[in-house]
Amino acid sequence: MWKTVRRAAWATVHLVVAAAMAFAMLLFITVLLITLIGAVVVVGVWMVPETVLLIRRIAGAKRQLTASWTGRAVPEAYQSLDGTLRERLRIAVRDPGTRTDLRWMFAYYFYGALLALALPLWPLGLVVDGVGCGLLRRRAVVLPLIVGLADTEARWSTALLMPSPQARLAARVEELKETRADAIAAHGAELRRIERDLHDGAQARLVALSMRIGLAKRAYDHDPEAARKLLDDAQDQAEEALTELRQVVRGIHPPILTDRGLAGAVRALAAGWGSPRSSEAESGGGLAVTVDDSGLDEGVRAPAAVEAAAYFVVAEALTNAAKYSGSPRAAVRLARTRRGLSVRVRDEGRGGADESGDGSGILGMRRRVAALDGTVEVTSPVGGGTVIQVELPCVW
Repeated sequence: MWKTVRRAAWATVHLVVAAAMAFAMLLFITVLLITLIGAVVVVGVWMVPETVLLIRRIAGAKRQLTASWTGRAVPEAYQSLDGTLRERLRIAVRDPGTRTDLRWMFAYYFYGALLALALPLWPLGLVVDGVGCGLLRRRAVVLPLIVGLADTEARWSTALLMPSPQARLAARVEELKETRADAIAAHGAELRRIERDLHDGAQARLVALSMRIGLAKRAYDHDPEAARKLLDDAQDQAEEALTELRQVVRGIHPPILTDRGLAGAVRALAAGWGSPRSSEAESGGGLAVTVDDSGLDEGVRAPAAVEAAAYFVVAEALTNAAKYSGSPRAAVRLARTRRGLSVRVRDEGRGGADESGDGSGILGMRRRVAALDGTVEVTSPVGGGTVIQVELPCVW
């Protein structure tokens, strides 16, 4: 009985808030009339985009209220109101989301007052259900009607606020434009990094190698020992240049991904962090990394682009953990999901990761993952460690 009463009480609270919002929207009619008159006389046409933005905020508040009751988010799809006044006016009028919000608003004037049906049910429900449940041990029949009214209100709001297919398509196009721009920016930054690494590293060493070989040729006839020493130095320079070229190649697409797959590459990466010979591990104070790839069953591998993005995320997350977290341990989990590949990297450090920092690399993760239509979720409370959860869609 008490569970039924609590549920009905929460439903009543939901209906009270919904009724208050409906009453506030009745007052909002004045704003709509002023905007309409201003648009007709042209002088107040600038009010149209501002009013549309206000309607979007009201609809957004209703979406949150509905989601808090149903437990399911109500998506929204709007075109961005940017640009000149003419462009903003055109978007505000033609955006399918505006028509969806107006349709919901006018319908809400009628069904937003379902509270008037719920309040009379309370005294009747307390008597009937109190006797039926408390004395006769029967199921409640009246108070659940209040919950049904709240469910009906939320169901109608969800149906009316759900974006139209045209709005979802327009929002998807805008999203793809942004991810394409980010992918192009990330690609340009990667090309500049490769050029810088080749220019400052391998190219400089090859120039020094050429000079040492030239000096060795000149000294060969009159000072063979000096020439031999120069050739030894030239051999060392060649080995260092090859090492740097291998590092540049790994930054483009690690060959180990092709040879051993994602699981093997991540295991090798984790072993490298635990090795005392790793310069990165030494600079970060050492990091013991455990890898759980049991969810990545043997069979069809993910596409090369997905594996490369996952490897990049793990490498960048471990670098951040070693440099900034102060944690001696980190854990990597790879799992095959129904819709793609899941990557989770967790450390036990100080948390408080700053995504806006230039050295964090999280922005690079987001760009690379967004280019594949994936998602990145960073959870980093101060003192609570950092968890980076990445979902990469793919077909197995």
